[in-house]
Amino acid sequence: MSREFLYEATTHGVRVRVKPEYQSDQSSPDEGYYFWSYTIEIQNEGAVPVQLKTRFWRITDAAGRTEEVRGPGVVGQTPVIEPGQSFTYSSGCPLPTPSGIMVGSYQMAGDGGVLFDVAVPAFSLDSPFTVKSVN
Repeated sequence: MSREFLYEATTHGVRVRVKPEYQSDQSSPDEGYYFWSYTIEIQNEGAVPVQLKTRFWRITDAAGRTEEVRGPGVVGQTPVIEPGQSFTYSSGCPLPTPSGIMVGSYQMAGDGGVLFDVAVPAFSLDSPFTVKSVN
């Protein structure tokens, strides 16, 4: 795999890997607009097919403001992921601050349509404008 995924979590045999990237060409720091893309790989390590039904995101900016996003599927899709297969997609997130954090979950349907949640690991949205300090 050529991508280096930075964050990873496995729930009920479904592994989720995330790679966020700050997009300087789509950001306007002088106007308080910072944009990140993120690539997510969802890998089915279980024995039965699973289908991604819904997504949930909690997005927190550097000022502590939190937004929750819920909806069907991801990027307009509700993929079925066969055992041993994976689904990868990219999306984006704007913030009014130079850093933030995202965490979430996917609702999946497994064998017989049984619904279960899969964790998306918390991942950091950092830009070159983020002030880092050691506490």
